[in-house]
Amino acid sequence: MSLALCCLSHSPLMEYVQPPGDVRARVDTALAGARAFTRDFDPELVVIFAPDHYNGFFYDMMPPFCIGGRAHAIGDFKTPEGPLSVDHAAALAITEAALADGVDTALSEDMVVDHGFSQPLDLLLGGIDALPVVPVFINSVAEPLVPVRRIRALGEAIGRAAAGLGKRVLVIGSGGLSHDPPVPRMAEADTAEKVARLINNRNPGDEARAARQARTIAAAEAFAKGESDMHPLNPDWDNLVLDVLGDPARRTETDAWSNAWFAEQAGNSAHEVRTWIAAHAALSAVGPYQVTSRFYEAIEAWIAGFAVTTAVTV
Repeated sequence: MSLALCCLSHSPLMEYVQPPGDVRARVDTALAGARAFTRDFDPELVVIFAPDHYNGFFYDMMPPFCIGGRAHAIGDFKTPEGPLSVDHAAALAITEAALADGVDTALSEDMVVDHGFSQPLDLLLGGIDALPVVPVFINSVAEPLVPVRRIRALGEAIGRAAAGLGKRVLVIGSGGLSHDPPVPRMAEADTAEKVARLINNRNPGDEARAARQARTIAAAEAFAKGESDMHPLNPDWDNLVLDVLGDPARRTETDAWSNAWFAEQAGNSAHEVRTWIAAHAALSAVGPYQVTSRFYEAIEAWIAGFAVTTAVTV
């Protein structure tokens, strides 16, 4: 058995709003390096930690974590649509191991995922069904959120379980970094209609989905022009996160990071960094690790501190 890691930001805006200059070229170079890293590792199984953006998980029953025994992608923002190639036996084994390890995760036999899962799978592997996968949802937008120390516990439990499968396992963390796109919040829902959409809006229809995407694109264009009141990107915070997670001796520092601090420093969707914390914790469960590549760029056009990193155990 062996584990390797690739963490990357995602953005539904990548195919809609282009950053200035050669920023996109630098991102593409970083992603090409991550793909080469993945090919060289030659994974037999992929475990991906990712959030949802009120497309698959809602307040009618919002788990802090959920492992998918079966899953399909909705295809939002031009990302691939259809079933993921879920390794059902591995998903069940990992769920059982996590529960036995004291981590109360849910299991879904019909997980609905959006670009948070499908975009990194497509960018790294060439499709959402290219390799056997175990999708792990981490709630990163719907308050209340569990303490960060529980994210590390989840990652370590899943890492131990994945290592016990006797396969080469690539662990992916998808999301962040500093990040405050127009994702709705229950605390700000000021009409019965907005509340209802957050409780259960799994089948909004093509027209409603297109309108939501158009609002997000317009928000990104305004943010890139400096005409938005969204939380600014925070490269200092982003690089602190990368420094801490990149150093196995420091990774437990995340336990002291409060949920309020995430939002204050880097925006409400900075909580997506939980997926990176879980991924690094999974890798640490089999021993020390070292970062083999690190790319970072603050990209206003994508409303994201955008990073791509890879790591291996040593």
